[in-house]
Order: sequence, then C-alpha cells, then structure tokens
Amino acid sequence: MKTSAIVRKTFAVGDMIRDAGLTTPDDIQRFDNIVYGEDKVWQSLDVYRPKAINIEEKLAVIVSVHGGGWVYGDKKTYQFYCMSLAQRGFAVVNFSYRLAPESKFPASIIDTNLVFGWILDHAEEYGFDTENVFAVGDSAGAHMLGLYTNLCTNPKYAKVYKEKFGIQTPQDLKIRAVALNCGQYHSDLEEMSNEMTDNLMKEFLPEGGTQEELELVNVDPYVTENFPPVYLMTAEEDFLKEQAPLLEKVLKEKKVSYIYSCYEGTKKKLEHVFHLNMKLADADRCNDAECDFFRHYEGRIK
Repeated sequence: MKTSAIVRKTFAVGDMIRDAGLTTPDDIQRFDNIVYGEDKVWQSLDVYRPKAINIEEKLAVIVSVHGGGWVYGDKKTYQFYCMSLAQRGFAVVNFSYRLAPESKFPASIIDTNLVFGWILDHAEEYGFDTENVFAVGDSAGAHMLGLYTNLCTNPKYAKVYKEKFGIQTPQDLKIRAVALNCGQYHSDLEEMSNEMTDNLMKEFLPEGGTQEELELVNVDPYVTENFPPVYLMTAEEDFLKEQAPLLEKVLKEKKVSYIYSCYEGTKKKLEHVFHLNMKLADADRCNDAECDFFRHYEGRIK
C-alpha cells in the first residue's frame, strides 16, 4: 500500500476524533464552497469573518495553507481552526488544493497562487484589506507556504517557476507576515531520517525525488532579505522539530525579522500540529501569539 493511502486513512481518523462535537461558532459568518479554479471539488475555498463586523469594513486577511503530507486534507478538516482565527478579528481564507499523488508538484503551488490572486480580485466583495495579507501553514502546508513566499520575494527563484511551470505571482500581492508551523523546509532523501516523509516526498514529486527536484522544493536556500517576518513554531514532540532550527539559521543570516517558539505543554507534551486542536488550551496560547504577531505588523498593537 502506498504511504499516501496509509496517511489518508490514519490522519482522517485522528482528525475526526480531534474535531468531534465542534460546530460553527455563533459569532462567525461563513461563505462556503467558492470555486477559485476549474476543479469544483479541489479548487474551492471558504471565507470566515466575525459576524459582528459589517462586511463593508475591511479586515486583515489570513490565508491558511493546510498540511497533510502533500497527499491529505482539505478545507473541511481545517474549518474549526480557521474559524477560531477569524474569531480573533480577521477575515480568514480556508482552501482546498489538488493533492498528490493524483496531482503532483507543482499543482498545489499553482492552486495556492490562484487563491492569493482570487483574494485580490474579490477584496471588495468579502471585505479584504489587501494591504494586510498574512498566511499560516503547517507541516506540508508550511513547506508550501515557504516555497510560495520565496516565489513572491526572490526574483531568481520566481523566474525558474515561470519558465518551467508558467507560474507568475500577482503583481500587487504583498504578504505582510507568515506563520510557519511544524514544517518541512529542507529535504535530502539520502539524509532524511523520517521514512514516512521520505516516501511522501517521492509521491509528491513527478520524478520521485531527483536531486534536481529536491533542490527546487527546498525552502531554505532561496530565502532572501525580502522574505516577510516569520513566526516560526515547533513543539517538544514534533517529529519535524529538527527542521525549524535549519530555517531559523537562514532567517538570522538574511536578517529577516522572526520569532522562534518551541512550545512545551502545560499538562502534557505537545506533538506535531497541536495548534489545530481547538479543545487544547495550549493551542489557544499558540494561536493567540501568532495573531498578535500579525496584529503587530498590521499596526494594531505595538
């Protein structure tokens, strides 16, 4: 059985347990199943806003790039996490993207780019403040968000994607700051100690993970001084914990503003993507900190 099939089965069970009993909060207005591409199932998104704030009032936007090992997940599995961010005073865009191995790289990056373009095109309709666009990504989603942010800030890297894949980021897009949570930022199949991540990367890439492919999808080598401020998060029992210091080193070298947090649990040890569990007080602690980080760069708090 392919690793992607195993991941889809086991992750789905875990997410169902995590979200059991949760419902849409009374204070959230949601706009569901908006198609942003040609595929009505996988290229669709939801928008969440605080119900008390009139839609004519523009809000800073948080875009969520979901995780799932590049092969699993959709906006349904992230709805409660994303609505909790909206409760903190943001407009939140929660989107599905085409998954590997059925749709290999760069399909998910193309979809991510389409979503950011959609936000600029529909700012008036949904009350988006396009001067304050933020993004969060976790696990494989943090990897994808890191790649996409490089496309927006590194012209040499962007030129490669344009020539190879026809990807061009929106001219007016400026991502103000990002939160990268429990992510994968550097891959070398000869050195990777996590067999699951190794196999998933092979399913993600069209040629199964050649050295050329791996170099193209590593985040750290392409970070420049133009990379936006980063909230870089991991946890004490995160199986990708060793990845965060690799990226931190580069952020420091390039003089990119960042906060690095390795979270420890108040009652039990925290694992990979703990911040998605809306029943966990430590998740609130992390998500509060990240939203405060965004508010700082929006200018709402000093």
